[in-house]
Amino acid sequence: MCIIDRKSLKSIKIVDTTLRDGEQTAGVVFANHEKIAISQMLSDLGINQIEVGIPAMGGDEKEVIKSICKRNLKSSIMAWNRAVISDIENSIDCGVDSVAISISVSDIHIQNKLKTSREWVLENMVKSVEYAKRNGLYVSVNGEDASRANDDFLIEFIEVAKQAGADRFRYCDTVGIMDPFSIKDKISKIYNKTKFDIEMHTHNDFGLATANAIAGIIGGANYVGVTVNGLGERAGNAALEEVLMALKYIHGYDTNIDTTKFKDLSEYVSSASGRDLPAWKAIVGSNMFKHESGIHADGALKNPTNYEAFNPKEVGLERQIVIGKHSGKAAIVNKFKEYDINLNDEDASIMLESVRALCIRAKRTLFDKELVQLYNDIIKDKII
Repeated sequence: MCIIDRKSLKSIKIVDTTLRDGEQTAGVVFANHEKIAISQMLSDLGINQIEVGIPAMGGDEKEVIKSICKRNLKSSIMAWNRAVISDIENSIDCGVDSVAISISVSDIHIQNKLKTSREWVLENMVKSVEYAKRNGLYVSVNGEDASRANDDFLIEFIEVAKQAGADRFRYCDTVGIMDPFSIKDKISKIYNKTKFDIEMHTHNDFGLATANAIAGIIGGANYVGVTVNGLGERAGNAALEEVLMALKYIHGYDTNIDTTKFKDLSEYVSSASGRDLPAWKAIVGSNMFKHESGIHADGALKNPTNYEAFNPKEVGLERQIVIGKHSGKAAIVNKFKEYDINLNDEDASIMLESVRALCIRAKRTLFDKELVQLYNDIIKDKII
């Protein structure tokens, strides 16, 4: 399933790498049954391609990838490989239909990590791509550290990959050093020179992964790599739910991806990864549609679009008006209507003062039972 720009009819395909790059988060390990469950959930969501892991690791990793491939999911199943023939042989053995072949393209990596030359990089990339294509695989060539690579070499790399039979190029902002303005220009330059399919793969070291991914799409990329909740190495990757909702609501793309499943998917991945889902997390955090401030709560009660960018049901959440230190009388009155209690203006003012005092002492918002007890202690006793 594709996301399509209504104006240009440009389609964007989603590549989810939660099970590979997401699991490379320090300290994160998915159990085999969790990897299978996540792959099924992603397929049900409508994700185009799922990068499920690294077959060359062998053992359980290889076995679970085989199990995922046997499920006949709607999504394409991709495995990650170094530019090494034995890695690709392991991927073929698992039954995947696609491979990502990754190799460094920046001089920083070529000189300091690989201890070799640009020529060696091109030679080994070509051998790997040609071998994968001879075995009927879809091939994404990953330019590791592409954002620090020489632009002319990057264009040469892509042209050589095309000649070898590669299907797309993955632009990796490996250490997350790009900004949206620069990355848009870079992708536009690369695409205009090569006319080749480009996937954005952005990291969040400066908190710009989602913005950079979308900027790359504006620049000409037509694939985007994401992870659920932005899980990934160091500060993580562009978040699936953020990229999709931003494309839909900010840039007007049409999508038939079932976004109502986001909450359940995000919570499951959070639990499986042992990484808490922050209340303030964009799109799926519990605070997304929770209103406390008097002005905001009053506005949301009158018309939710005053303070909500989209309907909470779109992502499986619900709107909540919570009572706390910053609440106003309108929220207090509305809350007690839920209990068939109609507060007059005087009683609402008394309750509001008491609520704020209790919230300061408790350092939190109040539970409904506490509000009712406060009403019983202050207002009901006064009436009696």
